[in-house]
Parts: sequence; C-alpha cells; structure tokens
Amino acid sequence: MYIQLNGQIIYYEKAGEGSPVILVHGNGETHEIFDILIRDLARNYTVYALDTRGHGLSATPKEFHYEDMAEDVIEFIRALALKKPAFYGFSDGGITGLILAQKYPDTLSALIISGANLRPKDLKRNFLRAVRRNYRKTKNPLSLLMLKEPAISEEQLASITVPTLVLAGQKDIVKKSATKRIAKSIPDAALKILPEETHGSYVEHSRKLYPIINNFLKQISKE
Repeated sequence: MYIQLNGQIIYYEKAGEGSPVILVHGNGETHEIFDILIRDLARNYTVYALDTRGHGLSATPKEFHYEDMAEDVIEFIRALALKKPAFYGFSDGGITGLILAQKYPDTLSALIISGANLRPKDLKRNFLRAVRRNYRKTKNPLSLLMLKEPAISEEQLASITVPTLVLAGQKDIVKKSATKRIAKSIPDAALKILPEETHGSYVEHSRKLYPIINNFLKQISKE
C-alpha cells in the first residue's frame, strides 16, 4: 500500500490483527528483509512494515537525513491514527527509532532497536573504510548518509521514557562500546548482545528475532 505524507510517497505492507507494531529496515534494504518476522508477528499483532524514503517502492528524495525518516514515521502514525504502536528498527531503522522516541516521547508503547549507532565513529573502522570507498566510487547518497550522520547525544537519549530494548550482534559492525553506551544512556533500557551473531544475521529473513521482540512486548504489557 502507498501513503503520501511529509512530502513523500511511502510504501508499506500491513498484516495481522492486534496491537500495532511498526518495522523499519536498514540502509539499502526494504521491508522484505522482515518476511519471516512479519509472518510470525502477524499471529498476535498488526504489523506495519515500511519501505523508508528512497528504498524499495517508496519515492526517492533529493537527499537523505535520519531526522526526515523519523518525521516520516511520526506522520505515518498520525495518518493511520495508530494508538501507541511498538517500534522495531534495524540499523538505520534503529537510528530512526531513537530520534522518534526522543522527539515524540508519548508516541510509542515500546522501542526495540538493533545495530544502531549514535555517530559515524561508532561503526568499526574496516566497515567505515568500505563505506568511504563505496561513496568515492559511486557517490551513493545512502553511503554519504552513514558517513555524515547521525549525531545523537547521550543527553538526548536520556530523555527517552518509553520501555526500550537495545540489541546487537556479538560480531556487529557497530562497536560494542557504542551499543552499551546507548543502553546505558536510556533510562531503564534493557541490553542484549547476541552471541556469534553479525549485524544482520539474526534479523534478515530470520526466525531468531521474533521470540526476542514478542517476549519483550509481553513483558512490558504486564508491568
């Protein structure tokens, strides 16, 4: 389905019935990485899986900024009159979620992020080198986005009040110290480093993420 908001045409898929859960993918991907997760979550939740601006079937802007992606999501929530959705974001989607939860503290019921970073230097050196090489060769604006943004402070994270779960793989492209800093900066956030997992091995086309998300959402619903 398509929806026009915030000056963009955004594509999304909807599945299931129950309380709403929004899924947002990472850089250069589409909602299709969540194919298995969508099917599993749809047994108990209404799932909204978005193609972010410039990805998949959504329209492409002139330039990319995480703040704009967060505004797209808040406008999506308002347009569909979603009541306190849970949000899961992977990589760039996680960055989007951090901005969203910080700027609009009463919007979400839960925030789950994985493989997110606060600034480019939080990414491991070899990965950053590869991104720079790619940008020099292709001038891909999505590569430039990772080199220039985000710029999220610990003070901004401290204003997040929604129940939060921070995830990363043990072999993630994000430095473990950065992941721990995110969890430490958000009040009462839970942290889970997944053994032997890479940046996306437990996320993309994987059954491993569903029980983690489902258990967290069930846990906070009892509190």
